[in-house]
Amino acid sequence: MKPIKNLPSPYSLISSDRPAPGGPPRMRQANVRHLLRLLHRHAPCSRADLVRRSGLTAPTVSAAVGSLQRRDLVTAIGNGSSSGGRPPGLLEFNARHGYVVGADIGGSTVRLALADLSGAVLGRWSAPLRAERSPKAVIEKVWAGISHLCQQHKVPLKKILQLAAGAPGITDVTAGRVLSAPNLVGWNDVRFRDLLEEKTHIPATVENDVNLGALGESWCGAAQNVANFVFLSIGTGIGAGIVLNGVLHHGATWSAGEVGYLMIPGLPDDPPSTDRPGAFESAVGGHGIEESWLTEMSGTALRATDIFDLAAAGNRKAREFLNRAAGHLAMAVTNLSLVLDLSLVVLSGGTGGHPALLQAVQRRLERNQFARPTLVLSDLNGEAQLYGAICLALRMAEAQGFRRRPARIGNKRQAALAEIY
Repeated sequence: MKPIKNLPSPYSLISSDRPAPGGPPRMRQANVRHLLRLLHRHAPCSRADLVRRSGLTAPTVSAAVGSLQRRDLVTAIGNGSSSGGRPPGLLEFNARHGYVVGADIGGSTVRLALADLSGAVLGRWSAPLRAERSPKAVIEKVWAGISHLCQQHKVPLKKILQLAAGAPGITDVTAGRVLSAPNLVGWNDVRFRDLLEEKTHIPATVENDVNLGALGESWCGAAQNVANFVFLSIGTGIGAGIVLNGVLHHGATWSAGEVGYLMIPGLPDDPPSTDRPGAFESAVGGHGIEESWLTEMSGTALRATDIFDLAAAGNRKAREFLNRAAGHLAMAVTNLSLVLDLSLVVLSGGTGGHPALLQAVQRRLERNQFARPTLVLSDLNGEAQLYGAICLALRMAEAQGFRRRPARIGNKRQAALAEIY
């Protein structure tokens, strides 16, 4: 997994950094979270530093820090320098108080990463799914990966505070159900979160994998500090993670971003159906490009990226394929930007991350007087979904006070999700 220098705080993405209003218990909880965020971003720092940065009173800071120290979330690391008088005691956030696991469920591979509470990745694990892609088979793979990572890094299972998993399909985040995942087998209205928790006994959250990609880019990728953008993943299929005003957009029925079904001029106007890919996906997705090449080139099989390589090298037929895909994709990006007024589109995936495709789409977007967002490639080397899963797990862990809750936490989980989303 690509190491990221100066990894930004995942917790600063969750709402305001200022304490929220409310009754005394809520105020105390908000103050504690506020101070933890400050410690995460500015450590090492003293109590006086926290008073100055937080705007809270010295007694409030002292009481909150004492509570955090008793819970081993904050540790004292010695004295700082003094300009006269008693040297201040320095504090830091204990990132090894607990851990989280992020999981990315692909059409052919399961990938996991183990991270501490600062978001630093300790280790990763992956395994092919091969022919067996049922929910049970995937969950067994996830459990095997968690067990391996915990053993390898000597992390007790009870210290895993959260598990976040991305699935390649329409996912109801609140209910924890994967409603449809055509690239897997038997994934129709699967209670994925409950099944994960029953197997692992770890509180879990599930999300669409491309939405997690958008979250990863927003946290530590090409979309940092961008409020309105789309993460467009083009591999075998196509999906979009949409961020509006800094928040993931799921839509009324959790299907926002299913852009493979976009109606594009020149393509069949088949109505959207979960039983088959959309016409846009068939035209621009890697599998569709490869099938078309196989047909037109009389049985010569090439991967979509190889076709784009040939196009970049000047092959006339390959350039036709590249230009055709770029034309459809430019229409899609233009239409998305006309509706959403995007400032940025991040391209990713085995097919979407090819520089020749980026350049060909950029040339077409330059003809627009407006609806021409900046187009960039993801710089997370195919790991955006995994970083997004880690970020979501960290958010959930923070929303629940970095306590290991029972896997089935009902209303408290709904409250945590409501705050994050």
